[in-house]
Amino acid sequence: MIEELLPDTVVAVETYGDDETTPLYPEEAAVVARAVDKRRREFAAVRSCARRAMEKLGVPPQPVLPGVGGAPGWPTGLAGSMTHCDGYRAAALVRAADLASLGIDAEPHEPLPEGVLACTSLPAEAARLRRLAEERPDIHWDRLLFSAKESVYKAWFPLTGKWLDFTEADIELFAHPGERLSGGLSAELLVPGPTVGGRRLGRFEGRWTVRRGLVATAVVVPHD
Repeated sequence: MIEELLPDTVVAVETYGDDETTPLYPEEAAVVARAVDKRRREFAAVRSCARRAMEKLGVPPQPVLPGVGGAPGWPTGLAGSMTHCDGYRAAALVRAADLASLGIDAEPHEPLPEGVLACTSLPAEAARLRRLAEERPDIHWDRLLFSAKESVYKAWFPLTGKWLDFTEADIELFAHPGERLSGGLSAELLVPGPTVGGRRLGRFEGRWTVRRGLVATAVVVPHD
């Protein structure tokens, strides 16, 4: 599901359900030593995906430790992103020479809890969601927007090392012609964007899909 949203240079590994995971490295286990069982299992499962993605890229599997802001610390020469929700986890990795950054996110395909949309969306975004809901009531556009904002942040943070508020990117969702449950997204950055390839970025682009009871989004940032 995630892989189809990403360029061919990206390796993605995903699992559904409660598959067995490879053991954590000691330094990873220390991070979640006091966490509840659900958190430990999610932490291990998504890192199992990450290690399999490393192997596909010819990189020896190694620990993935959370750094500043909780962002995963990838081996030198790699860029990547991870996501997990109930019954699903995924990791996407790419050689840093091929992409400047990327972000992925998956969420259950169901409405956001009451009040969340008002706290995480701009008035223009909320207005567009109302129009989309009238045209396509079978899609939970509020959850899709939330997922898109998560992917934008995950692509943003490695390039800037700064927090990006939900209201600091104006995201437009649109469907691809002839496709019912997939489309694209465009995020206009409302604060100064990162400099990539000698130019200041003002917009991120990505894709989305709805499948198997999930919404998934991905954002990629090319070098030029």
